Amino acid sequence: MSTPLAILELVLRNYKNFNARATRDALVAYWRHVESGGRMFWAIAGAMSSAQLGISLAPAIRAGLVHGLSVTGANLEESLFRLVAHHSYKDFPDYRYFSKDDDTRILEQRMRRVTDTSIPEDEAFRAVEEYIVPMWTRASAEGTRRFWHEYFYELVTTLDPGRFEGDPEECWLLAAARANLPIVVPGYEDSTFGNIFASHVKHGECSAGIVKSGIEYMVAFYDQYRELASSGPGVGFFQIGGGIAGDFPICVVPSIKYDLVEPVQPWAYFCQISDSTTSYGSYSGATPNEKITWDKLTRDTPMFVIESDATIVVPLLLRALLECVAHPAEANDLLRHHLGQPNPRW
Repeated sequence: MSTPLAILELVLRNYKNFNARATRDALVAYWRHVESGGRMFWAIAGAMSSAQLGISLAPAIRAGLVHGLSVTGANLEESLFRLVAHHSYKDFPDYRYFSKDDDTRILEQRMRRVTDTSIPEDEAFRAVEEYIVPMWTRASAEGTRRFWHEYFYELVTTLDPGRFEGDPEECWLLAAARANLPIVVPGYEDSTFGNIFASHVKHGECSAGIVKSGIEYMVAFYDQYRELASSGPGVGFFQIGGGIAGDFPICVVPSIKYDLVEPVQPWAYFCQISDSTTSYGSYSGATPNEKITWDKLTRDTPMFVIESDATIVVPLLLRALLECVAHPAEANDLLRHHLGQPNPRW
């Protein structure tokens, strides 16, 4: 018979060493952090929305386990695609054995493959285009300016539910918009709708100025970070993958300290999940120790690196955390039973 803490107990009982232990320790430290009033900021790279991260992330947002986001433009739009075009996606479990001809046939079917699944061009790209392009042209005519994600926040919260194919409870973008979470989308130009927007600017149909810049994202994030860090032990940083989604927001701490020359509370927790070993400069982000030299983390920051597939680790971790939220007293009893008194790192 299942118990209300089945996943938490599984992790505590079985995850003893290597990446399993890192997962366990990151989970426990995450819970201790938010339980004591801290906030958690997520950075999401890769193709996690196409991989249906929303199934796990949306409930975590609603439960108050996620308090801010940095996402690539692709992850932002692909959360919306999953909502409006879910039934039209095609999966390709045998993708490892595809030839160039196989992928050419997928192209001819107007599908865009992302590892073992694919985004339908007409049902996703073109369907969303019908809604967002008029928003851009209206903003251009009125001379209004917004952040990139604000257009998507408005679209996802005003879209007729009759257009949903995916479960709205599994759409992290919708959950974030309803909670009005602070969000940054660095490098949004590098996305399908970034390209579509550029084409409308090129044709003179939209003004490039209707979207606020990445610099303006950082300027706004200065205040958002300080607000997040004002609660309990501060704000933690939970990163999936590498690249700009993580590198952009984590820099806010040294920038406040050295560029604004103002006091700032350091990041209070750090965890990165990546299936690429951090090395040589690095392919998926510097190791936590290296970040100390950039004043992004300190020697006292709880740090965890999980070298594994985020599509496996994150659902497990978030499900266990949701169990902790639902049954905090029982969860803490279980933690004491398996781990004894809290580790000072937690």
